[in-house]
Amino acid sequence: MGIIDAHLDRADVANRAALERVYTIARESTPDLTEGESYGMPALLYRGKGFVAALESKAHLGLYPFSGKVLPTLADRLDGFDWSQGALRFSATHELPDDLLRLIFEARREEIDRQLDRRKR
Repeated sequence: MGIIDAHLDRADVANRAALERVYTIARESTPDLTEGESYGMPALLYRGKGFVAALESKAHLGLYPFSGKVLPTLADRLDGFDWSQGALRFSATHELPDDLLRLIFEARREEIDRQLDRRKR
Protein backbone atom coordinates (compact mmCIF):
# COMPACT_ATOMS: atom_id res chain seq x y z
CA MET A 1 0.00 0.00 0.00
CA GLY A 2 1.37 3.40 -0.97
CA ILE A 3 1.39 6.57 1.07
CA ILE A 4 -1.61 7.98 -0.81
CA ASP A 5 -3.73 4.85 -0.26
CA ALA A 6 -2.80 4.84 3.43
CA HIS A 7 -3.85 8.49 3.66
CA LEU A 8 -7.13 7.82 1.84
CA ASP A 9 -7.90 4.86 4.09
CA ARG A 10 -7.83 7.23 7.08
CA ALA A 11 -10.16 9.76 5.42
CA ASP A 12 -13.81 9.99 6.37
CA VAL A 13 -15.91 7.79 4.09
CA ALA A 14 -17.94 10.83 2.99
CA ASN A 15 -14.76 12.58 1.76
CA ARG A 16 -12.77 9.65 0.39
CA ALA A 17 -14.33 9.60 -3.09
CA ALA A 18 -13.72 13.34 -3.60
CA LEU A 19 -10.06 12.96 -2.61
CA GLU A 20 -9.60 9.82 -4.74
CA ARG A 21 -11.06 11.70 -7.73
CA VAL A 22 -8.40 14.42 -7.39
CA TYR A 23 -5.61 11.84 -7.40
CA THR A 24 -7.17 9.91 -10.29
CA ILE A 25 -7.37 13.02 -12.48
CA ALA A 26 -3.82 14.00 -11.49
CA ARG A 27 -2.52 10.59 -12.55
CA GLU A 28 -4.46 10.74 -15.83
CA SER A 29 -3.08 14.20 -16.60
CA THR A 30 0.51 13.31 -15.74
CA PRO A 31 1.11 9.56 -15.97
CA ASP A 32 4.69 9.56 -14.66
CA LEU A 33 3.85 10.64 -11.11
CA THR A 34 5.23 8.87 -8.07
CA GLU A 35 4.06 8.81 -4.48
CA GLY A 36 6.00 10.41 -1.68
CA GLU A 37 5.91 13.34 0.70
CA SER A 38 6.27 17.05 0.20
CA TYR A 39 6.21 19.55 3.05
CA GLY A 40 5.29 16.63 5.32
CA MET A 41 2.16 15.79 3.34
CA PRO A 42 1.42 12.58 1.45
CA ALA A 43 1.75 13.76 -2.13
CA LEU A 44 2.18 12.91 -5.75
CA LEU A 45 5.59 13.89 -7.06
CA TYR A 46 6.61 14.86 -10.58
CA ARG A 47 10.28 14.68 -11.49
CA GLY A 48 11.03 14.46 -7.77
CA LYS A 49 9.14 17.67 -6.94
CA GLY A 50 5.89 18.07 -5.01
CA PHE A 51 3.10 18.02 -7.59
CA VAL A 52 -0.14 17.87 -5.60
CA ALA A 53 -1.62 16.79 -2.30
CA ALA A 54 -5.31 16.47 -1.52
CA LEU A 55 -6.02 16.33 2.19
CA GLU A 56 -8.89 16.25 4.62
CA SER A 57 -9.15 18.66 7.53
CA LYS A 58 -11.93 19.12 10.06
CA ALA A 59 -13.44 22.04 8.15
CA HIS A 60 -12.77 21.25 4.48
CA LEU A 61 -10.84 19.30 1.88
CA GLY A 62 -7.76 20.98 0.48
CA LEU A 63 -5.81 20.78 -2.74
CA TYR A 64 -2.17 21.85 -2.46
CA PRO A 65 -0.21 22.31 -5.71
CA PHE A 66 3.06 23.14 -3.86
CA SER A 67 3.29 26.43 -5.72
CA GLY A 68 2.38 30.00 -4.95
CA LYS A 69 1.95 30.80 -8.65
CA VAL A 70 -0.43 28.18 -10.06
CA LEU A 71 -3.68 29.15 -8.32
CA PRO A 72 -3.30 32.94 -8.78
CA THR A 73 -2.92 32.41 -12.54
CA LEU A 74 -6.30 30.64 -12.50
CA ALA A 75 -8.06 33.11 -10.18
CA ASP A 76 -10.83 33.80 -12.69
CA ARG A 77 -11.73 30.08 -12.61
CA LEU A 78 -11.84 29.80 -8.81
CA ASP A 79 -15.08 31.69 -8.14
CA GLY A 80 -17.17 29.88 -5.54
CA PHE A 81 -14.12 28.33 -3.84
CA ASP A 82 -12.09 29.58 -0.91
CA TRP A 83 -8.44 29.73 -1.90
CA SER A 84 -5.06 31.25 -1.17
CA GLN A 85 -1.81 31.23 -3.13
CA GLY A 86 -0.99 27.71 -1.97
CA ALA A 87 -4.31 26.04 -1.17
CA LEU A 88 -7.71 25.50 -2.75
CA ARG A 89 -10.47 24.45 -0.38
CA PHE A 90 -13.44 22.34 -1.46
CA SER A 91 -15.79 19.72 -0.07
CA ALA A 92 -17.34 16.40 -1.03
CA THR A 93 -20.56 18.27 -1.82
CA HIS A 94 -18.81 21.11 -3.69
CA GLU A 95 -16.07 19.36 -5.64
CA LEU A 96 -13.55 20.91 -8.00
CA PRO A 97 -14.58 20.55 -11.65
CA ASP A 98 -12.57 18.10 -13.76
CA ASP A 99 -11.49 20.78 -16.24
CA LEU A 100 -10.24 23.01 -13.41
CA LEU A 101 -8.23 20.15 -11.93
CA ARG A 102 -6.67 19.45 -15.33
CA LEU A 103 -5.72 23.13 -15.71
CA ILE A 104 -4.12 23.15 -12.27
CA PHE A 105 -2.17 19.98 -12.99
CA GLU A 106 -1.06 21.21 -16.41
CA ALA A 107 0.14 24.51 -14.94
CA ARG A 108 2.03 22.76 -12.14
CA ARG A 109 3.64 20.26 -14.53
CA GLU A 110 4.76 23.08 -16.84
CA GLU A 111 6.11 25.05 -13.87
CA ILE A 112 8.21 22.09 -12.70
CA ASP A 113 9.44 21.40 -16.23
CA ARG A 114 10.53 25.04 -16.64
CA GLN A 115 12.31 25.06 -13.28
CA LEU A 116 14.19 21.82 -13.86
CA ASP A 117 14.98 22.46 -17.53
CA ARG A 118 16.35 25.91 -16.64
CA ARG A 119 18.74 24.29 -14.15
CA LYS A 120 20.13 22.01 -16.87
CA ARG A 121 21.35 24.99 -18.92
